[in-house]
Amino acid sequence: MSDLMRKLFWIFNKLFMVPIFRLGLGPFVGNSISGYIMVLKTVGRKTGKIRYTPVNFAIQNGNIFCISGWGTYSDWYRNMMDTKRVEVIMPGGSIYGKVEDVADLKERRVILRKILQNAGFAGFFEGFNPYTVNDEQLALKTTNMPLVQIHPVGIGSGAFDPGGLSYVWTLLSILLLVLIIVIIRR
Repeated sequence: MSDLMRKLFWIFNKLFMVPIFRLGLGPFVGNSISGYIMVLKTVGRKTGKIRYTPVNFAIQNGNIFCISGWGTYSDWYRNMMDTKRVEVIMPGGSIYGKVEDVADLKERRVILRKILQNAGFAGFFEGFNPYTVNDEQLALKTTNMPLVQIHPVGIGSGAFDPGGLSYVWTLLSILLLVLIIVIIRR
């Protein structure tokens, strides 16, 4: 993927996807066309600041999996591997989990295909069709993509928890409702 495409994804994710999930609206954006997204909440290894990163995912055997499309150079990947822990804001809730790389080739093949299929249109950006590519080509084209397994160990903080942003749309909805009632009563 080109540097331009990477920059466009970064802007879109920062200005749209992350706020959508922090507002608690994640369930409304995931589908088979746009892809199924979760947001990783990592701690910057240099700054110590909270960082949010949307990624495609798959769930298998009670664990959550994601890939780093830009390899081990992705900051979110390095941040996560530094602490071996991550909070995940999923469409249906938030979890806290332990992180590890998946090296088993058979498991990688199955899970990578599932994640790329779950990615919707973005799954095709790797230069192949994730539904029809053979196992050998899939393995070859994804060699430099770390596959990360997240083992849930607790509950994470979501949009409706302290520090979340769901209050924004809740407050705006209440104000809109009050405004509608005032206009109707006139």
